[in-house]
Amino acid sequence: MEGRASGIGMKADSREGYSTLTVSFYWSRRMYKPTELHPVDPRLITIQSDIREHFGWDSNEDIASAQELLQRVESYEIRSWERPQRAANVATAFRRLVLRETEVAILGAAVEPEEVEVALQRPSLLVAADGATGVFSMLPASMAERAWSRLICVVSDADGGEGIYEAVERSKPIFLHAHGDNVGDWEKLLEHASDIATPPPLVLTHQTKSTIEGMSNPGGFTDGDRAACIVRSIGVPAESISMLGTRTDVVGHWSGITDENAKLEKLKWMSKILDILKIRF
Repeated sequence: MEGRASGIGMKADSREGYSTLTVSFYWSRRMYKPTELHPVDPRLITIQSDIREHFGWDSNEDIASAQELLQRVESYEIRSWERPQRAANVATAFRRLVLRETEVAILGAAVEPEEVEVALQRPSLLVAADGATGVFSMLPASMAERAWSRLICVVSDADGGEGIYEAVERSKPIFLHAHGDNVGDWEKLLEHASDIATPPPLVLTHQTKSTIEGMSNPGGFTDGDRAACIVRSIGVPAESISMLGTRTDVVGHWSGITDENAKLEKLKWMSKILDILKIRF
């Protein structure tokens, strides 16, 4: 989102028998189908409607962008972008993040090189929010390569500048998001990605209440808190997740071109989403 308030997905509150009392049962079943992304809390979906109302955004624009993104991706003859393979891409993330207990560091827009250095000293895997991979360019070359090797995926609405494009060129998995005002951004990213020798694996996300086969809505608003929603949906416990460079008082260096006041307003909603997830930052 990071524009607005995005499944291989069913509605979070439409699963028969779903309630907060059945979360444990849901997770026991979730282990048998690690190819889908669903919100771990129904409030992650309802808050998206609150965000749209707050900013005066039209949900129809979110739906239109999501449907267009889905159609565009599936028009390419790229195997890693086909629908069954996109589901398999989720399973790959599940294997790397969940089957072996590990720490997960989510890199936000304000992440500093020193924070990445500390994470690399621990048995941590990395997930980046959009252009936050740009921080790797500030590390010594050998350390930067270690960071890239530990990077599981990038969660992006395609406006992260050089960081997201380098991730694409390195064929890192991209969890690509559609919202109402980023059509031009994801079009440009897909055009670039489709031209490289090994296009990156894709998983598609949206931010609507609708069921859109071939896409998922695990919750989230900004790229950073959506990354947290995705990691939790995959099965990583909240206590195993650290948010690096996640701040509400400044606009991070890796945010790309943005309106500072509007961005700071969005970061307040990011904080609410992380509270729902019980992730501290």
